[in-house]
Amino acid sequence: MIIVSSVSCIYSLGDPIDYKSMVISIRPGMEMSREELIRRLIDIQYERNDIAFERNRFRVRGDTVEIWPVYSDEDVVRIEFFGDEVDRISRINPLTGVSLGELGHIAVFPASHYVTPKEKLEEAIKDLEEELEQRVKYFEENGKLIEAQRIAQRTRYDIEMLQEIGFCSGVENYSRVLSRRAPGSAPYTLIDYFPKDFLLIVDETRNHAPTGTRHVSATAPARKVWSRTAFRLPSAYDNRPLNFDEFNDRLNQIVYVSATPAEYELSRSGRKIRTGSSARPVC
Repeated sequence: MIIVSSVSCIYSLGDPIDYKSMVISIRPGMEMSREELIRRLIDIQYERNDIAFERNRFRVRGDTVEIWPVYSDEDVVRIEFFGDEVDRISRINPLTGVSLGELGHIAVFPASHYVTPKEKLEEAIKDLEEELEQRVKYFEENGKLIEAQRIAQRTRYDIEMLQEIGFCSGVENYSRVLSRRAPGSAPYTLIDYFPKDFLLIVDETRNHAPTGTRHVSATAPARKVWSRTAFRLPSAYDNRPLNFDEFNDRLNQIVYVSATPAEYELSRSGRKIRTGSSARPVC
């Protein structure tokens, strides 16, 4: 598998273990009711809409559930039930409904990287409520009543959304609490979803090192301001990119590509080659 990503690969995501544990695996003949499938789809942030059907949604027609996976551009999956058993799985055209072939297995991945199991979510909500109580008390003791009201109103609304649907706008700002990470710890990122033997290829590496540190310095002060002005809880500060050292600690096999490699790449490279018409060094 080849994944093309920008510097966004070092930005905070949810716990990869939670993400993998909530994948829905379906096979013909397995015991699963239509109601159970619907409930599990809602748990992984899919939306039911029987009229406006598009990615990240599903629709129900009798004993048939049709799912448009969040990772698919065209193909829709149709799950047909016979009682409490999966009778048939097939790919269909979303416009005509014509079957494109039967499937022996389908894995429906969560629509968000911030999905959290119910038990873990309940624990996280308790911590958020405690943090909110401390923050409101801090603002009130310092005569900042508007800030106290603002943080209480905003956070309580987000907590209600998390309790009802497991998601809220700006959920990434609660990622450290939802993932049960220690304060100040490195966030989970796209890199944590890869196997240990993945190969990283970085183009234009002369700006590689400054880029990582620049993004950290650009976003960290803003999150401190959000906390100080009562737009976010202090834990939102841990929704940040990896710093340069944290990024390097997660790497194993690396290929640097640059026409003008800097000293950093050259010092880390065991071998240099030249390739292409522009003779760009590859380290």
